[in-house]
Amino acid sequence: QIGAAFWQTISGEHGLDSNGVYSGTSELQLERMNVYFNEASGNKYVPRAVLVDLEPGTMDAVRAGPFGQLFRPDNFVFGQSGAGNN
Repeated sequence: QIGAAFWQTISGEHGLDSNGVYSGTSELQLERMNVYFNEASGNKYVPRAVLVDLEPGTMDAVRAGPFGQLFRPDNFVFGQSGAGNN
């Protein structure tokens, strides 16, 4: 969930909406876009990230969040049972 907040902040700094489409107003926002994002088709950008957790519930929360559509489905890696607060 911390990672989701990070990507939400970085997306805003680079002028991306919650779907990864550039809607910024400055060329500076595009200058180093490739550090954090890969450009996909249709002027859409996707995070260069793999989100990992031991249980699927956290990943479901990220997907259902405001920037859940930013990630590709194969960016999520999770187990079927958590650590049980160990």
